[in-house]
Amino acid sequence: MLFIIRQISKLPFGILYAISDVVYFFLYRLIGYRKKIVRSNLSSSFPEKTEKELRDIERKFYHWLCDYFVETLKLLSITPENMKRHLEFRNVEIITQAYDKGQGVAAFLGHYCNWEWLSAIGLYYPEEYEHAFNGLVYHPLRNDFMDNLMKEARSSMRGTPVPKKNILRELVRLKRDKTPYLFGYIFDQSPKWDNIHLWTDFLNHNSPVFTGAERLAMKMDDRVVFLSMERPKRGKYIATFQLIAEHAAETQEYEITKKALSLLEDSIRNAPHLYLWTHNRWKRTYEEYLQRQERR
Repeated sequence: MLFIIRQISKLPFGILYAISDVVYFFLYRLIGYRKKIVRSNLSSSFPEKTEKELRDIERKFYHWLCDYFVETLKLLSITPENMKRHLEFRNVEIITQAYDKGQGVAAFLGHYCNWEWLSAIGLYYPEEYEHAFNGLVYHPLRNDFMDNLMKEARSSMRGTPVPKKNILRELVRLKRDKTPYLFGYIFDQSPKWDNIHLWTDFLNHNSPVFTGAERLAMKMDDRVVFLSMERPKRGKYIATFQLIAEHAAETQEYEITKKALSLLEDSIRNAPHLYLWTHNRWKRTYEEYLQRQERR
């Protein structure tokens, strides 16, 4: 199976996108994969939009989702030169300036555009920082085959997947060895009940938000950036670093998380079909949270 997937990944982008169009027909038109969750998320996030506008976002979303699948497979075989033709990074100097000062970087990003391609940041460093450590925080998958496949894809562009339970140990080691590093944190997932510390407004919902990335950044006094993405056309992405804090240790509690969440929402409202709407993001409500706290 892995051999077959690798061979598929070697196909030109044009053929991969043709495959994506076929998958879209089955996934959206015939199967209706998680369509109920997608519609609920869209209608509650954008109550001001008409039914026609919501359906248009929905169709575009499923088209993008299928493209995301084949683009992620492409990581198994794409060359650095080819990647640079499809992905552009802007404001990389914000990262290298932190490295010049012996400082690490915490990059906040959401499930927006193709976040898997952001593992290629190491290709865009100047020569003196080619050895920098680019950590990709992830939660290991239960299926060993899929877990190994995703690790191979994510490490193909000089990124290093790090299980979330090992993050602090890895950060301390890098700091001790004076190795420049960037860790990417996808922070827009729903935390478990016992790990909720912050509720804040996000896409018209009172939402629980992960704050572990902020606490790690403050502990290490990292420079904090938000990594936004846009997709001007099929097969082309632009990733831009935006400074949130020069020194995380000098910020107020939750200041970083709230700022990053605000920037993510700006991106989503600008092009809502590029967000991962299949995730049941608001299954935990503030009312139920209060009830659980009361029972405790």
